[in-house]
Amino acid sequence: MRYEELENVPCSITRPLVVLGDRWTLLILKAALNGVSRFNGFQAALEISRSRLRDRLDRLLEHGILTKQKQPNSAYEEYRLTQKGHEILPILMAFREWGDRYMAPDGPPMYFNHRHCTGQAHITLTCDACGAPLTTPDIVPVPGPGPRFHKL
Repeated sequence: MRYEELENVPCSITRPLVVLGDRWTLLILKAALNGVSRFNGFQAALEISRSRLRDRLDRLLEHGILTKQKQPNSAYEEYRLTQKGHEILPILMAFREWGDRYMAPDGPPMYFNHRHCTGQAHITLTCDACGAPLTTPDIVPVPGPGPRFHKL
């Protein structure tokens, strides 16, 4: 199956990978979540080619993850995260926690603290019915109402 055809696979893990599944897209989103909003800012922060950056930004615009806004009294346009874009934060935080655990032998390069109490932000899986914390053995895939392709 070709990469472009994956967007038609009825799987809620596979479909987002078509949009988010390359490193540059995730790094652009990381930069946007950290306040970068201008084309040149993304390019400088990531040292990415202009054509590749344009391609990834256009894809994020097309999928409603970013929006482009003209700044008043300025020739510049800024890229802003939409609500859909802000909801990618937990995905990046999960990557960060995994990276801190397995790829940061000297400790985390950065902490992400709660603004109001300085506690650290963490991703946890919990049951929506009883609130119990979940790990892989606790989770069982069951068919949902949408079309089926594969379990996970």
